This record gives sequence, C-alpha cells and structure tokens, in this order.
Amino acid sequence: MDIFLLINALAFTAVVIYGVYLFAKVVTTRIAYIKLGKKSDFDRDFKERFRRIGKIVFGQSKLLKDKKSGIIHVMMFYGFLLVQFGAIDLFIKGLAPGSHLPLGPLYPIFTFFQELVVLMILVAVVWAFYRRYIEKIVRLKRGFKAGLVLLFIGTLMLSVLVSNGMEIIWLDEIEPGISQPVASLIALAFGWLPETAAMALFFVFWWVHTITILSFLIYVPQSKHAHLIAAPANVFLSKRVPGKLKKIDFDIDEDDDEDEISFGVGKVEDFEQHQMIDFYACVECGRCTDVCPASGTGKMLSPMDIMIKTRDHLTQKGAAVTGKKPWVPSYAFAGTAGNQMATADGAVSKMEAVSLIGDVITEEELAGCTTCRNCEDACPVNNEHVGTIIDMRRYLVMTEGKMDPEAQRAVMNIERQGNPWGLSKKDRIKWREQDEDAYIPTVKELKKEDKDFEYLFWVSSMGSFDNRSQKIALAFAKLMNQAGVSFAILGNKEQNSGDTARRIGNEFLFQEIAEKNIKEFNKHDVKKIVTIDPHAYNIFKNEYPDFGFEAEVYHHTQMLYDLVMNGKLETKREINQRLTYHDSCYLGRYNGVYDPPREILKSIPGLQLIEMERSKENGMCCGAGGGLMWSEETTGNRINVARTEQAMQTESTMISSACPFCLTMLSDGTKAKEVDEDISTMDVAEILALSVLTNDEVKTA
Repeated sequence: MDIFLLINALAFTAVVIYGVYLFAKVVTTRIAYIKLGKKSDFDRDFKERFRRIGKIVFGQSKLLKDKKSGIIHVMMFYGFLLVQFGAIDLFIKGLAPGSHLPLGPLYPIFTFFQELVVLMILVAVVWAFYRRYIEKIVRLKRGFKAGLVLLFIGTLMLSVLVSNGMEIIWLDEIEPGISQPVASLIALAFGWLPETAAMALFFVFWWVHTITILSFLIYVPQSKHAHLIAAPANVFLSKRVPGKLKKIDFDIDEDDDEDEISFGVGKVEDFEQHQMIDFYACVECGRCTDVCPASGTGKMLSPMDIMIKTRDHLTQKGAAVTGKKPWVPSYAFAGTAGNQMATADGAVSKMEAVSLIGDVITEEELAGCTTCRNCEDACPVNNEHVGTIIDMRRYLVMTEGKMDPEAQRAVMNIERQGNPWGLSKKDRIKWREQDEDAYIPTVKELKKEDKDFEYLFWVSSMGSFDNRSQKIALAFAKLMNQAGVSFAILGNKEQNSGDTARRIGNEFLFQEIAEKNIKEFNKHDVKKIVTIDPHAYNIFKNEYPDFGFEAEVYHHTQMLYDLVMNGKLETKREINQRLTYHDSCYLGRYNGVYDPPREILKSIPGLQLIEMERSKENGMCCGAGGGLMWSEETTGNRINVARTEQAMQTESTMISSACPFCLTMLSDGTKAKEVDEDISTMDVAEILALSVLTNDEVKTA
C-alpha cells in the first residue's frame, strides 16, 4: 500500500506540474498577443477601480440584470470558489488516506456545507443545460464547445461526491452521518462493495477529479471561459468615464513615412492593449447582441460577433507574428475570415493579407452602431464595444476616405455651415423670432448693455434650425425667464458641438470644431453651460476637458428639476394624460441622468407616468445616435418605429423625451404607425411649460 501511495503521489505531482506548465504557457501566449497592441493610458484612481471589482465581479451586478441566468451564474461562481477547498481536501485524502483539511472540530461543518454547495452547483448546471439546450434561449450558443464547461463542472461535482462515498466504505473508521449527507447515501447504496473495490473506485474518481480540474485549467484561457482570468482585469482597467472616446494626436513627425501614416484602427495591432483584453474577456453570452437596437431590428451588427471575430483574428495574427502557438484546434476558427492557422508555416504575409475591416469585420456592421452603449451596459465583464467600433470607423473615414453618402453630406454641411442641413449659419439665431416677447439675449447684446450672465444656453443645431426642436428651446428659455435664471446664447457665433462628426469617425473635423468652441467659450469666460441636447451635454462635460476646457455642464432637465424642487417653478395646471418617458442614451447610459426628468413629470398634477418595459439603464435607443440621424435605414425594421411600438404598449396618450433627436425619431415613429393624432410627443420642458406658464405664454411654447 505504501508503494502504491508513493507512486500515486509521484504521478499526481508530475501531472499537476505539467498541467500548471501548460496553463502558464497558454496564458503567456495570450499575453504575448495582447502586447502587440498599443500601450494604454491608465489613471491611478485605484479606489474607484477596486470598487468596480467589488460591485461587478464579486457583486455580479450586471449578471443579475437577467435574474434567471444571473442566479445560475452566482451559484456557479461562488460555489466554484468554495468547492476549491473541497478539491484540496480531496487531494489530501488521496495522498494521505485517513487525513483531511486540518480544521479540527469545524471539519464536519465544512463537509456539510461543501456538499450543500456541490448540490447547488449541480442544480445550476442542470438549469443552465436546460436553458441552453431545452428552452433554447436565442442569445445562447449551442453545440459541443458551448456545453463543455457544463460537462467539466458536472464531472468535478459528481467525482467529489462519489469519491467521498467510496472513502466511507473503504475506511471503516469514517462513520456515515449528517456531516456528509450525500456521500453517506452513496455509501449506503454501495455498501455491498468490498473495501478493496471501494478503494479502487475512490482512486478512479479521485483521478477523474484531478484530470478534469487540470484539463479545465488548461481549457479556460483558450476558450470563452478566459473571462475567468480576463474579466477581473478588464473591469479593473475599464474607462473611468463610460463611453468616452480617446483623443487622437494628429502631430506627425518629419521622419514618418507618409504612406504608413494612418488614423484609427485598420489592423488588429492598432487597438490598445486594454481593448484586446476586451476580446479575451468576452463571455459569448449574447447579452450585448440581445439588447442591441441594430441587431434587434434586423441589421447585420452583433456586438458579440465583433468581439469574437476580432479575438479570433488577433489569435491567428498573434500566432503568426509571435511564433507562439495558440493551442486552439483549427475547428475553433470555423467561419472566421482568413481561416488558416498561420502557425502551420509561420506565414505572416498570409495574415497581413487578411483585412480587419472587410475580411473580418464588415463596413455594414460598423455602420449599424447607434453608439447607444446598451451593449456595454449589459456586458457582465465591462467590454467597451462602442469605442472599438468608433476606432474602426475612424480608420474608414480618415484613412480610407469611406463614409455613407448621407452621413458625408451631413458632415460636409457641419464643416461649411456649422449644421447638418447646410442652412446658412447666419440664420442660427432666427429661432428667437417665434416669440419676440421672450427674453433670449445673446452674449454680445448683454455686453453692450454692460450686463453679465450665469449660464450659457447652448441651443444646439437642432434647437436652432429644426422647426420642432425650436419649440423645445423656446419653452426652456421661457421657463428660465420665469425662474429668474440669468442666461445668454451665442447666437450666430454658436457652432456645432462636433458630436456627430466624432461618432461618425471624422475626429479631425471634431477637433477643429472643439478648438473653435473652446476659444469662443474662453473669450466670454463661460463657467456654466446648459443645453437641451444630451449629445452636446455629454461631449462638453466628458470629452472637451481633454482639449483644455473645464466648466460646469448641465442638461436642461437637471436645471429644471432643481428649479421645481426649490419652488422657483410652480406646477399649477393639471395635465390629465397617461405618459411614458423615453430615456436618451447620451443622458442616461452615458451620464446616469434618469431621475430628474421623471421627478419633473411626477410633480405635474394629473400626469400619470407609466414606464416602458425597457427603460432607464435598459432603455432602447431611438436610432438617432452615432450619426445615424442623418442616414437612412435600408435593412430590417426601423429602430425608431420599434421603440415607438414599445411606447404604444403602455397605452399612453403622450410620449415624452429630453432630447431633440429622440423626440424627432419618436414623432416620426408615431406618424409611421399612424397614431400621431392620438399620441402626442413632447419634451419634458414643453410639458412643464404647459403646467407652469400662463395661457398666453403656453400658446407659443
């Protein structure tokens, strides 16, 4: 027996060392691929980064948005962590029979809770199998690879229970009892086995457990389960400001080869290293694609596929460039562009011939993104899909000169006239003429009167030129006058905010616009900005600081909320309507502003607020973001119509928003559904004006 135990221990040691070596080799190989990317900037706000780890990784906050799968994952996650102590205990039993973890009188309690955890994990495995293969949840992939992890986990749990049961039969001194309820039942069921047979079965299942856990260890970093390693790092390294785009440095050294100069991401190694961690952190759970407005309305875009295809391409190209084998069988890349394992002959040139944009990711996929960030909000590992897509758009626009014709027309109009329609920049101030009695001074007019102002009201291109949005701007201006807020506008000196150009991919134009705007802001010593446009609000607040501009930036609903709560605006008139509120992506998911507009609406007498099924963090995009406001949808269903249909399900008589882009899309949606006479669409400011202002004032609001 002693010789057997010695041989067993030596074999165990050799297998473990080899398994850990293979694991380390696979991990270092992936790290080598990630190092091909550009170095990332990193701020040292460790407190916030560790807070995210606690909330998202250990709190499983994003996974629990889907209650069913979230509970399954929590059971597996914590169960798998706890059961590792059981694995150590089992290893000790096999190496030194009769021994166990040195927990003293607490050991029976440990074995009892270990078996409960094992049973919990087995329930989770069966539940997960049912949802994937029986219920067939659409977003979940099926097939052997998708279920392999369930096989691994199920085998690990069963081997623990059977091993413990055989140990009870083999070693007479171990009494069956409540401390090991399941193992005791197994021992009773197989009590007829002789001790030698029970010992043999113990070591068979002991080795099954050992080999399975080591195989799982090696499998994890080269499968979708690499998220077990990459996800904590990804959450830790993710952007402090969600959705913020990185500034491109356009300074070119004299020594640079003009033929080699490019902007954006045209090759996988042009991505930053933290973006490459995104690719390996992807869980392939499909949550991102499930909530994507483009995917949900029949467009080609799938955020999950963007991650997976780019990851596979990185693995192939990384293998070619570094010469390090990926340790992934060739079938894993079935259907991937450039489907050959470059390590077979080390042909880097073959991988260079595979174009990231075109062969791996299509231009149609990139064009479909509304930049709404619903995918990022849903992602359990904090992947940042939008930045990845925008980086490739930048390459198409600024290096390849490719852009959707309608989007290109809008960008050219912004460049020439400061607005997407190409209307004369001299007409930007004409919206004031709708009500000559309203006091809406320009900065220049106030200076002539030797007066100052507290807030610069950024009217935006929509508020200045779009007939429908002008009513929002006018209503808000009147409410500020009513509350005694000191404000001014730039008038014809106001430019475009640059958001459309930046999201479409024309970073160069955006930076030109930003520099001009900042110069104008500084000229008038602007310290506070308020705007009706969430896109301008987001870009001024979160992205202009990269160009040296610092100011307090407010969305108009934030200001109106404070004015209502402080009693400076009194809601008097009843509005007996059943209303649903649509969240703007750039106000909500980008900046977390969900409550102020709702609280304003709730303060209005008679108004009944009904939430849509998809609201707040999971609210569906209207389809206007990312420059798509200026492009026609030619594939699938229209996003704005789909969102309007969701609003109609609440049986509301009014749809409200706090974004002129959203309001336009929803208004078009009600017209497309031929319900525009039954369901009105109004901005929060317009509705508040109906309750606050006098009858005469309301007529033009």
